[in-house]
Amino acid sequence: MDKEQIIRYLQENDIHKIKFAFADIDGILRGKIIHPKKFLDGLESGYGFCDVVFGWDSGDALYDDVKITGWHTGYPDQPCRIDPDTFRTIPWQENMPFFLADFSGSAVNAQVCPRSLLKRIAADAGSMGYHTEFAQEFEWFNFRETPASLQEKGFSRLETLTPGMFGYSIIRTSQHSDFYLGLFNQLAAFGIPLEGLHTETGPGVYEGAIIHDEVLRAADKAVLFKNAVKEIASVHGIVASFMAKWNVNLPGCSGHIHQSLWNSDQTENLFYDAGDPLCMSEIFKHYLAGQLHCLPYIMPMYAPTINSYKRLVEGAWAPTTCSWGVENRTAAHRVINPSPAYTRLETRVPGSDSNPYLALAAALASGLYGIKNKLPLTLAATRGNAYQQAGNERLPANLYEAATAMQHSPLAKELFGETFTDHFTRTRLWEWKKFSSEVTDWEMKRYFEII
Repeated sequence: MDKEQIIRYLQENDIHKIKFAFADIDGILRGKIIHPKKFLDGLESGYGFCDVVFGWDSGDALYDDVKITGWHTGYPDQPCRIDPDTFRTIPWQENMPFFLADFSGSAVNAQVCPRSLLKRIAADAGSMGYHTEFAQEFEWFNFRETPASLQEKGFSRLETLTPGMFGYSIIRTSQHSDFYLGLFNQLAAFGIPLEGLHTETGPGVYEGAIIHDEVLRAADKAVLFKNAVKEIASVHGIVASFMAKWNVNLPGCSGHIHQSLWNSDQTENLFYDAGDPLCMSEIFKHYLAGQLHCLPYIMPMYAPTINSYKRLVEGAWAPTTCSWGVENRTAAHRVINPSPAYTRLETRVPGSDSNPYLALAAALASGLYGIKNKLPLTLAATRGNAYQQAGNERLPANLYEAATAMQHSPLAKELFGETFTDHFTRTRLWEWKKFSSEVTDWEMKRYFEII
């Protein structure tokens, strides 16, 4: 919608409030409800937003060593700009108008804003003549809890929505059809149509696959999907969690990325080649080689939390090595090529705790790197169980290892810029520092009495 269409919509529908939000470095939506006059006044110049939103962590604790903001800058306002193309209404909040925003332009925060980063990389793909098609799918657990009960229980002894291991069960979803169908229908009404929604292996766990779209719109939908699921769940007295691994005895929650490159008029999938034994084009092979080459140096973009690495363990439906295979769910990258229309790459490293803007930016940037440098696909395809095959490089074991590798990587700086790489890795090392200062339940049980 252009400005005139938006003004007409607001007038014809007697709109008195508008919500907008943007994703911070952790993928958390930060935003406000504003008056229509404020909204219209800021469409061109932007809306002043305190840049502390890029100076604190997911718990609002201030970083102690980032450069772009802090006590040394006074935490000034920066111009946050709404993207009119993201207009939608919120079905479960009286159809209130909603827009996504970012810090594109001259704002200091534009250099570290996740959506702005993805916009730059998407523009790079466009300049190379490619149309991007991406989609992210998420697994998450649902609990019969409230924010208050989580605090009262100390996040322990939580009651899942349903008991037992009921992957792909139509029984379990039928038993909560108001929530299940509400998710599907209201997400569609919110502009996030799902390709599929079903239970996964685990008590109270669902998986939703979003229909593919151009990469920026796909990331917008992924960010909104996570927030929308939490809001819709809350209406039904349910808490939805996208934590990567909430229980050591249960599978983790993935955030796999599906991707392909097409010609500019979207008539040809450039990943498909009928003459190749695996139906993989040279562009596809270079793209995959780029992702394999870059993966060890950009892991925090896919696995950004302490908990992310608890999911990446053997035998848990998550990868542990730099590997690829055709229709192989034990490898880090799964080639899917049933037909020209559906040939694509699934990057299986990201968890559901990933920031979609950063995860999709990492996938696209590293793939384009492979194409630009014509990297050969020298790594052999994994056949059988990747967990049992030696020789492939292992993924970083924890966030400290991953963030340190990225912080010192010239490749990461080339892909994402020095300012972003410095800021982002400092926030990840802060996360490790906060974790390292805590005394965990495991330590209490392990050492309290016996040592």
